[in-house]
Amino acid sequence: MIQLPVWLDLFGIAVFAASGALAAAQRRQTLVTFSFFAIVTGVGGGTVRDLLIGAPVFWVQDWRVPAICLAMVLLIWVTPGRLWQGRALDWFDAVGLAVYAVFGASKTLAMGIAPITAILMGVITACVGGIIRDVLAGEPSILLRPEIYVTAAALAAGTFVLLWWAGVPLLLAAGAGTLAGFMLRAFAIVRGWAIPHYKG
Repeated sequence: MIQLPVWLDLFGIAVFAASGALAAAQRRQTLVTFSFFAIVTGVGGGTVRDLLIGAPVFWVQDWRVPAICLAMVLLIWVTPGRLWQGRALDWFDAVGLAVYAVFGASKTLAMGIAPITAILMGVITACVGGIIRDVLAGEPSILLRPEIYVTAAALAAGTFVLLWWAGVPLLLAAGAGTLAGFMLRAFAIVRGWAIPHYKG
């Protein structure tokens, strides 16, 4: 069996939804905006993935997904803002990025799709929701910034797929991929790592 447990998907959704709600909180938006940001961030990448691989769109089939997104909205809404100061959004995003990249790659492999495509689907799963969130918030897309983000998702998905292909047990491969992607993104946050940009 290639598919990872559903709870891992739900965890990634919860973390991404929290990052969407935090983006709204930083701009002192309404509860409606909190909810919209959380849901779009939580399900955006997975929706694009499912449409591309021909799978039923996951959150339409599972009521727990929007429920979890809304639960994270309420959590952020009622929690004192001082707890979310600093780079909380970046850290929530880093966790969601790593988890979701691995889960997206796993679901793609479970559909019988080639490993290289599974890695790309992992990246799409992990990054598209955050890209949509940034666009809605009026922030420059992460694709237009040199900081390490998409690269971390690619490392997470790639590590997982390569280890699985080499015969490593599924959960161990998933843990290694998640850790690799998270650590790369964490170093980028803490030390300001960035990929080289075109100098012309």
